[in-house]
Amino acid sequence: MTIFVGNMPWAMTEEDLHQLFKRYGLVASVRIATDHTTGRARGFGFVEMPDDAEAEAAIAGLHGTMFEGRPLTVNESHPRGGDTRSRRPRW
Repeated sequence: MTIFVGNMPWAMTEEDLHQLFKRYGLVASVRIATDHTTGRARGFGFVEMPDDAEAEAAIAGLHGTMFEGRPLTVNESHPRGGDTRSRRPRW
């Protein structure tokens, strides 16, 4: 399951995110979204957990949890909908 994590502190690293989620089970991957121009974190990211039960436990356990003074938004990620325009490839 892919999990969306929002309202993250700007200084949060992928390692920080991995450490938060590994308490709930196997973490396959972690990615923090960055601005393409500046390279700075955009305040949200994604965590991939292969076991749905572990992912659900992580969502239940971490949603609303304070991390460096900010309450995290943690929920199942869903594909963007409604936008049928083709996206320009990012090189």
